[in-house]
Amino acid sequence: MKKYTFTAKSDTRSGFGKGLLELGEKNPNVVALTADLAGSMKMTEFAAKYPDRFIQCGIAEANMMGIAAGLTIGGKIPFTGTFANFSTSRVYDQIRQSIAYSKKNVKIAASHHGLTLGEDGATHQMLEDIGMMKMLPHMTVICTADFNSTKAATIAAAYYEGPVYLRFGRPPVPIFYPENMNFQIGKGILLNEGDAVTIVANGHLVWEAIVAGEILADQGIEADIIDMHTVKPLDTELLIRSVKKTGCIVTAEEHQINGGLGETIAGFLSRNLPTPQEFVAVNDSFGESGKPDELLAKYGLKHTNIVEAAKRAIARKNR
Repeated sequence: MKKYTFTAKSDTRSGFGKGLLELGEKNPNVVALTADLAGSMKMTEFAAKYPDRFIQCGIAEANMMGIAAGLTIGGKIPFTGTFANFSTSRVYDQIRQSIAYSKKNVKIAASHHGLTLGEDGATHQMLEDIGMMKMLPHMTVICTADFNSTKAATIAAAYYEGPVYLRFGRPPVPIFYPENMNFQIGKGILLNEGDAVTIVANGHLVWEAIVAGEILADQGIEADIIDMHTVKPLDTELLIRSVKKTGCIVTAEEHQINGGLGETIAGFLSRNLPTPQEFVAVNDSFGESGKPDELLAKYGLKHTNIVEAAKRAIARKNR
């Protein structure tokens, strides 16, 4: 098992903020909009340095999406910033009609998703957003794992033509990717090579997958571990190559079991290479208020759950 270490932790939303600031310096067409959440979205540095390219929309998320769509007509590259809940369910009609259907070059930056939002509770712990966004034609869907990958994804999104949904979070998580990493939209990252089982994760669960891989390696089980940061378009080439080698797969995500990364992969494999698959995800349930790590444990999204799922998948392929 390849060893991954970290010397610091940071929230992935701060990676977005730094990426946005860097884009502001390099690309005069980049503009930023927020719905009264500039501080939480780490957009304040951009706003202070480029006030003429920053729009405070107030608590009017639907209007923000419409403004962003309009700005693209003049060649601007708008980034909208609010919580995942307000970035999707509150404004789904506007995204569908004004952005996705119209193929507008809007980048929807969504923070504070999932159980790791913690004490804010079920109403804000968005666990359905990937399913909602991936179903929209023309929409690209990305869920990043650490500070450096989020910064890199933000920059990559600005140069990627078409609407993008970029999902990141609030709690501090290990920084394990190198600074200025090469982030390619639509290309998963193979973090470890093994032949016993494929483990595919994204977002906050990538680090949990790495820890699970170390535990499995200590037991003589070597896993392919993939950070599938882009849910749509899916890196089917990497997926097929890995599953042909291992013969079974585990998917791990901070999302509902319905509609997320796991279901996307299951649908693809069922059509192309039917494979035993185990899911680590929230099982058709809303969240609740609590500390992030405790909630991950309660809802079965920790490295121990990935280890157990890997062993179940291996047992199924060996029947």
